[in-house]
Amino acid sequence: MFLRHALPAALLAAVSVCAAASDLAGSLSPIDASQWNRARAAHLLERAGFGGTPEEINALAALTPRQAVRRLVYFEGVQAAELPPFDHSGVFEEGLDPFPPSRPATTDQARTAGEALGVKVKPAGNRRMQPVVNQFFYWLRASKLETDRVAYWWAQRMLTSPRPLQERMALFWHGHFAVNEDKVRDYRKMLIQLELFQRAGLGNFRELMIAVAQDPAMLAFLDAGVNVKGAPNENFAREIMELFTMGVGHYSEHDIREAARAFTGWNFEGTAFRVNTDKVDEGEKQFLGRRGNFDGVQVIDIILAQEATPEFLATKLYRFFVREDPSPELRKALAARLRETNYEIAPFLETLFLSRDFYAPESVGTRIKSPVDLVVSTYRKLGLEAVPGVPDFNETTAALGQRLMHPPTVAGWAQGRSWVTPGLLLERGNFALDVVLPDINYIPGDRYPAAQAGYEIRNIHERLRSGMDLTAATRPGGTDGGKEMMAMSTMAGDRDEDFNTRYGSYRGWQRAVERVKPIPRTVARLELTAMVLGAGCATPEDAVAYLENRFLSVKLDAASRARMAEFLAQELGTRDLRAAETWAEDPLRLLLHVILSRPEYQLG
Repeated sequence: MFLRHALPAALLAAVSVCAAASDLAGSLSPIDASQWNRARAAHLLERAGFGGTPEEINALAALTPRQAVRRLVYFEGVQAAELPPFDHSGVFEEGLDPFPPSRPATTDQARTAGEALGVKVKPAGNRRMQPVVNQFFYWLRASKLETDRVAYWWAQRMLTSPRPLQERMALFWHGHFAVNEDKVRDYRKMLIQLELFQRAGLGNFRELMIAVAQDPAMLAFLDAGVNVKGAPNENFAREIMELFTMGVGHYSEHDIREAARAFTGWNFEGTAFRVNTDKVDEGEKQFLGRRGNFDGVQVIDIILAQEATPEFLATKLYRFFVREDPSPELRKALAARLRETNYEIAPFLETLFLSRDFYAPESVGTRIKSPVDLVVSTYRKLGLEAVPGVPDFNETTAALGQRLMHPPTVAGWAQGRSWVTPGLLLERGNFALDVVLPDINYIPGDRYPAAQAGYEIRNIHERLRSGMDLTAATRPGGTDGGKEMMAMSTMAGDRDEDFNTRYGSYRGWQRAVERVKPIPRTVARLELTAMVLGAGCATPEDAVAYLENRFLSVKLDAASRARMAEFLAQELGTRDLRAAETWAEDPLRLLLHVILSRPEYQLG
């Protein structure tokens, strides 16, 4: 669409703010009721939630600023959310836990014990361990597919919850305490952690930090099982200080080693926290200038007492909700406020959302939307009641750089300008296109393995259908001689008659797809003509102004607005919207695609 080529430069210009600070910037004093208006209500809902419809914004604007903030932070005047729990597919089976770290570890266990993953080795016959290998790949696939369903369930909550800040805070903590299903390999643990963030994300940080330190997903992700007396593993101890509480420069390597000793023996059984007392180091530790027989909770308390901790956490919250560049003075003030609240998150956010600084020009429309923000806020502003299955939420956000349940590193996502490379901006425009003009050729990845081993899995299926035996059907590569030659170096593994890895991967996918409930593949049902005419629009200029006001936090310049109105008029063939009612839908969708692809729409 037109104007796409100008996106990178225009977006960077839109993010930049004037050098001269406004009289609101840096002040944590509450905004006056006389300064409250609809634009500021929209800004609050954009940041403390995921945006909203004109009706939702008007409802907040009708309140005082304190009432509006307390509605979002403490849910005053909001009915309890009646959101359905996650609908499990029933894919977990006894024997799958503890899940071995690899396929070789699984088959080694089967050879030694005669069974693994709850499946016995066949007493005789060909490929005696094939059922065990099939089960290994089944759980890899089933857990990943079920995790995708968890992400969809969460996206639906973001879209429909009357308490959006709960989900916004869960998203913050998911990036702060970043855990990836690729390593955890158990959707149940990922779901438990997410539910913790939803339930306790606005509560006390000390309680949340302890709960996360004892959370099975975090324990699995940071290798708690090998953190034992006499051989401490430093992964969690390092990350709790570097990424979760204090930041780099406020502790030593000695502090990391001593903290690791305090967390020895912390592990999980199934989905429950367990302390293996025989693996706990009960010796004296010297940590951050303190000496004693500290356990993990006491180490957390010592960390929270450090001066660096409230400033690190308060600044990260500020950057997530407000803007990237708090001054040193503001960082100190934020830290003091968090310390005054005794690490209670809700009152800290109340201060933030009421502050003059939050509504300063430097803060409004200067935050680049994350992929999840972009997708969910688009659906909310469209007034949708369900997350569409086309385009796929997980595939879309992954293409944009943020796949839920799969943060790229333990540090989470980079945020900010990392979201808007030229390639990612093109993907954002493609998302807008897929919303207004859905892809009718879409093939869902949860039913049709397209990634990783998908090519080979499909080849195996076709070969078996053609009548090949299992050995021939599971040869690596294609059916032509060149591919066969290239694959000869990997053939040796298939000569082990105990099992066939490729067949195991194939059967794992089949069984996972059979058992995991499918994601509904609906498309967004848009009725833009009814929306625009219902708002009283009579001309192309009216339609552009209405859609601009509904979707953009940063307003268009007059020249762009005029070009869009002219574009719509040409597509309609008239300037009379009412006269074009029966054919206006497609022109309006093309216009909306242009607006959603604009640099201004990437900001909120």
